[in-house]
Amino acid sequence: MLKNKILLITGGTGSFGNAVLNRFLHTDHFKEIRIFSRDEKKQDDLRKRINHPKVKFYIGDVRDLASIETAIKGVDYIFHAAALKQVPSCEFFPMEAVKTNVIGTDNVLTAAEKYEVKKVIVLSTDKAAYPINAMGISKAMMEKVTIAKSRNLDGSKTIFCATRYGNVMASRGSVIPLFIDQIKLGNPLTLTDPNMTRFMMTLEDAVDLVLFAFENGKQGDLFVQKSPAATIEVLAKALLELYDSKSEIKVIGTRHGEKLYETLVNREDMVKAEDMGDYYRIPADNRDLNYAQYFSEGEPDVSNYDEYHSHNTERLDIEGMKKLLHKLPIIKKEILGEINTVRYPD
Repeated sequence: MLKNKILLITGGTGSFGNAVLNRFLHTDHFKEIRIFSRDEKKQDDLRKRINHPKVKFYIGDVRDLASIETAIKGVDYIFHAAALKQVPSCEFFPMEAVKTNVIGTDNVLTAAEKYEVKKVIVLSTDKAAYPINAMGISKAMMEKVTIAKSRNLDGSKTIFCATRYGNVMASRGSVIPLFIDQIKLGNPLTLTDPNMTRFMMTLEDAVDLVLFAFENGKQGDLFVQKSPAATIEVLAKALLELYDSKSEIKVIGTRHGEKLYETLVNREDMVKAEDMGDYYRIPADNRDLNYAQYFSEGEPDVSNYDEYHSHNTERLDIEGMKKLLHKLPIIKKEILGEINTVRYPD
């Protein structure tokens, strides 16, 4: 079905884009994979690493509708991963987060509708549920934009849906590479709060979630993958044991914009969520602006529903965390001595 199709990945030089390429590069899925991003250095590095005729590169910025239109012409499917993802940078420059995460998403979806792309999967984050920081708020708005635009689409031509996932382990800017660097330097591991929990997903899990949405998504759907969680202390101690390190753990206090735990599905969404085994499907609310719930009927009582968050999901201990860490390319290479065949960005 996908043999003669074209896939576009926005933000395609990032960790997710590299993982998708690793999954599909040497298969008969997709005759062409387009990488769209604004960083020519990362594109040049990726081009040299993969050196494959199936992959085409497009310089541009999702903030610029014209540049994304150029890349979208002729595309069948889009994985929209371009985003500002760092909590501190978005906190200090919130309008930059709005321009990329909200307006940029609107541009991608507008162009996708114009050129009748068959399906667009928008990548969101757990920080979009009950958001308290600028990054999470912008991602929540990204979800709202996606669902709002999906209401007016002819589903026989174009489908918009989204995924929401937790912490992607060892992705660029995440805490695991920081801890590993601190261990190698013999420095203390800096923890914000030992009891802070986060969902733990590998990049392969993130790709699986997007592909599940790709295969099962209907208009306006939001998909969440059930994932284990761990405290930051357990993560740090697991890495110390893997590296046989004597580094100390130093608690530095919670940073601005950080939560004690992250939520993947809030109570309001759990009311309508469909349990699909390893995933939750949250269908879109497709009522129009005149629906009675705004004025006279109200919404269902959500008090009997629990949100799905990193404090009440499966909790990993140190051994469980080490087992999950063994799946990471950097751990396979440095600890297990395996050749790292997955080419992730530095």
